[in-house]
Amino acid sequence: MGWLRAGSSVAKLAIRRTLSQGGSNATRSRVVPSPSHIFIPPSLSLRHKLHRVYLEELQRAWEADPDSVDVSWDNFFRNFVGQAATSPGISGQTIQESMRLLLLVRAYQVNGHMKAKLDPLGLEERQIPDDLDLALYGFTGADLDREFFLGVWRMSGFLSENQPVQTLRSILTRLEQAYCGSIGFEYMHVADWEKCNWFRDKIETPTPMQYNRQRREVILDRLIWSTQFENFLATKWTTAKRFGLEGGETLIPGMKEMFDRAADLGVESIVIGMPHRGRLNVLGNVVRKPLSQIFSEFSGGIKPVDEVGLYTGTGDVKYHLGTSYDRPTRGGKRIHLSLVANPSHLDAVDPVVVGKTRAKQYYSNDVDRTKNMAILIHGDGSFAGQGVVYETLHLSALPNYTTGGTIHIVVNNQVAFTTDPRAGRSSQYCTDVAKALNAPIFHVNGDDVEAVVHACELAAEWRQTFHSDVVVDLVCYRRFGHNEIDEPSFTQPKMYKIIRNHPSALQIYQNKLLESGQVTEEDISHISQKVGSILNEEFLASKDYVPKRRDWLSAYWTGFKSPEQLSRVRNTGLSGQDVERGTLSHRHSVIHDQETGEQYCPLDHVIINQNEEMFTVSNSSLSEFGVLGFELGYSMENPNSLVMWEAQFGDFSNGAQVIFDQFLSSGESKWLRQIGLVVLLPHGFDGQGPEHSSARLERFLQTSDDHPFVIPVMDPTLRKQIQECNWQVVNVTTPANYFHVLRRQGTRFKRLIKDQNMHSDLEEGIRRLVLCSGKVYYELDDERKKNNASDVAICRVEQLCPFPYDLIQRELKRYPNAEIVWCQEEPMNMGAFSYIAPRLATSMTSLGRGTFEDIKYVGRAPSASTATGFYSVHVKEQTELVQKAIQPEPIKCNAVI
Repeated sequence: MGWLRAGSSVAKLAIRRTLSQGGSNATRSRVVPSPSHIFIPPSLSLRHKLHRVYLEELQRAWEADPDSVDVSWDNFFRNFVGQAATSPGISGQTIQESMRLLLLVRAYQVNGHMKAKLDPLGLEERQIPDDLDLALYGFTGADLDREFFLGVWRMSGFLSENQPVQTLRSILTRLEQAYCGSIGFEYMHVADWEKCNWFRDKIETPTPMQYNRQRREVILDRLIWSTQFENFLATKWTTAKRFGLEGGETLIPGMKEMFDRAADLGVESIVIGMPHRGRLNVLGNVVRKPLSQIFSEFSGGIKPVDEVGLYTGTGDVKYHLGTSYDRPTRGGKRIHLSLVANPSHLDAVDPVVVGKTRAKQYYSNDVDRTKNMAILIHGDGSFAGQGVVYETLHLSALPNYTTGGTIHIVVNNQVAFTTDPRAGRSSQYCTDVAKALNAPIFHVNGDDVEAVVHACELAAEWRQTFHSDVVVDLVCYRRFGHNEIDEPSFTQPKMYKIIRNHPSALQIYQNKLLESGQVTEEDISHISQKVGSILNEEFLASKDYVPKRRDWLSAYWTGFKSPEQLSRVRNTGLSGQDVERGTLSHRHSVIHDQETGEQYCPLDHVIINQNEEMFTVSNSSLSEFGVLGFELGYSMENPNSLVMWEAQFGDFSNGAQVIFDQFLSSGESKWLRQIGLVVLLPHGFDGQGPEHSSARLERFLQTSDDHPFVIPVMDPTLRKQIQECNWQVVNVTTPANYFHVLRRQGTRFKRLIKDQNMHSDLEEGIRRLVLCSGKVYYELDDERKKNNASDVAICRVEQLCPFPYDLIQRELKRYPNAEIVWCQEEPMNMGAFSYIAPRLATSMTSLGRGTFEDIKYVGRAPSASTATGFYSVHVKEQTELVQKAIQPEPIKCNAVI
């Protein structure tokens, strides 16, 4: 068993029973736990007693039969006996004392972080665990200068300088330095002991973390840049919202050192996602967005322009924007950094960044996932409170979603928005959710810049070594309010009374370096003056700053048409929930041999000698928000690919509504970022109830930006309707059209399919033109055949958005005497009606065919629910609406059944 839970008399008997059973080397590790697996009960007195009982029984069992205990205990006893015989200085030490000392070491490894000095403000009240108390292990102050033998426990990484005999005082000093300083390490929950031993070797080094003068000057320079940047903005724009980094300025040198170390270890590209807090500082000092451009945005400068001088997009607040840059590192290499734009929905950007990173790895053939890395920066409140954080963490080890580890940095200002920790989470730390994925966590005092740098470097080393997630919890504070014009003392008076008199991290570090003698006042003044001079130069340059090109496009998107450019339609002639299987058996992307279980994917063999990586189908985790964000990020990297995500049912997409609203529908307009994602949402009423009937078509159409009252240029040689529209919404009815719309090629995608009866260009005898979209067409056609209603024409609007004005008008001209009907399965307040009606009316008015009042509606009545859950009611509703659409009687204006 992995843990020995000895907390009762029954458990004690179980200990004795297992110890007496003996066993071979192959089985005994399951009988008695090794020194690093001992469970320590909660009660101090109970723990003390149980330790003695356990260790005494363990020793007696070994003396009776060495094979009855774990091999590590066998080695311990053998080495201890041998060492005691040759080292008179420890002859008075009992085996039980040595073993209890090992338990003390382990207690520091497990819970030392609870004693670490993490809070810069000293406000956090944490109870020191009992297992860090010497008394628990039977030691007193009189034992501090006694020598003890520890050298046999090599697996701990402790005493790596080969000094197996040390005083208890020196052992405690080392433990306090390693685990209770400015960094609190949580790693003993990691199940892989190779990884734990790696940490021990890194943490329990004999020489404390130190940097030479050269490194300290670099760290100082970076901290000055971080601090003066915020001060400069505060001076120049005193009332502007910037969500500054004051109180967490050490993030900047920490990130820079992390990136330098990552580059040394083979990373060539880093994709970054972060919220608004400190974003401008990261943009300017880490990713190196031109400072003059940042300052110009503060001054309300020139809007983004494209190559032909036309304003493009709506823009967004400056602390939502992103950029990219090839940055030189301290080690002489270059690394590509890209900061992804994101909305105020905080961690909504997380899966987007991970997906974009995965795509970079794919297109650069980064099979080992060591060249492209993701960095996510979080707030303490959002890391604990936003479900998308866990959804993203949950993707970290899935075969088709892993990126080889993400480094998470939590800028923990201890109040989230304005909430105290006790009101913002139920756990001890805001980072506890990461333990579910066995991610190690480094809690670090944000006032200790060298500790921050060390933690960030260690995180980079972990990621490159073990290719899994790691978390740096930067415990800092927020010097001002949520934004600079907010008064924080209203809600945290005690905290902000301390903050007002608390020195900055830069002041603390400058004093430390001055006291060490490694840096002089002149050195500090020189760096400060240099930074100040550059900031002022960039400020002056910002007054005349003009964007030179559309640098928001990644290299792969170069050449794609902008909204102002023409792109003619050419003639020529892929993930989701359970997509391998096909949830409703409507298709299977992967076929399974019924005898062997072997998998076969037909689409891997479309052409001869097809590259295995050309097609990938992936069953995703049961996540909408996280997985859709991942695929969106993946699609941003390369337009020459087909990236698809499918929901089990259309309405399941509402769990990812933030991605649709903030990224897919508006990302290009706000951030000038192009996206190439196809979202498949099964849609159609077939009596399966509200959740399984609707893809909420109306939501997508409502957020479409094509104008309902203006007919754009529809000449094929001049048309740019697709480029001008923010996205395309289609509801296809044939396999061929489905194929063609995915490629936007083929014989040609049909935006509208005319009546199948091959009517001539002028059909004056048609009394009714029924326009519809989706599967209802087939029921309408069946009804028409049943009633021999040859005077009814049915046209399918396959592309709803952008609205096919030219083809609609063609059909209106074809049937000059027909009344116009829009038929849909959905309730009147849902589906496409509210989108179609004004655009159809615009088409009619321009031809003199009537107005909005002349459009007849056939469909379900307005409803709060998307569909009925009673099959009999569904059948009745469906039958009536189909009959209503085809029947010969006149339909009243906007009539509903």
